[in-house]
Amino acid sequence: MATQASGGGGIGGGAVEASGGGEPATLEEAYTINVVPSELFLKFRKELEGLRVGINLEFFNYEVNDYEAKLVLKPTSTDRKWKFMYRPVHGDVQLLSKKIPLTKFLNLQVGIGHSFHLNATGWKWKVSTSLGGDGVSQIRNKTKISFFPGFDLRIGWKAEYILPEIHGGLGTGEPAFNMNYGRLNASIDRIEAILTNTVHCGNGQV
Repeated sequence: MATQASGGGGIGGGAVEASGGGEPATLEEAYTINVVPSELFLKFRKELEGLRVGINLEFFNYEVNDYEAKLVLKPTSTDRKWKFMYRPVHGDVQLLSKKIPLTKFLNLQVGIGHSFHLNATGWKWKVSTSLGGDGVSQIRNKTKISFFPGFDLRIGWKAEYILPEIHGGLGTGEPAFNMNYGRLNASIDRIEAILTNTVHCGNGQV
């Protein structure tokens, strides 16, 4: 994409040079898709009397084989307002609220936690969004696939993109018509295998 130099008195008065830096040289570099996930989660869930008890085994950063285990307790209702979590590796417990919408794209989550290692209790909060900035737009999403009752696969994916643009000029030294093909970097960040055991009794679920 051409840019105007700072010298000169107007649009046609200065030299024009291609910025070049950072732009991919080929379409293969501009559009990349990585299908190898960086995180693998194995989740075991038990639903009983309106509560869901879960054990999560999380593996990430293959180079150093990082892992984490979590014990999670939360209501099964769709409008659940809280989640309890115990992390034995970190030695802490947390009671977190559900994500509270602030705007269409921003969510707020608050909670209280206690660290057994530090013998300390404190509050925490997090504002999250699925969109990015700095000229690069970002989408984060999860897709759930149900193979059969009790087994689901949830795929977390991310896409960073710059939309294509058409531009040109007259008397500026750049072509009258040019096109920037944009950029797309998509990747599968996480795969979650979810095993759920639901207890049934009498006329319905216990």
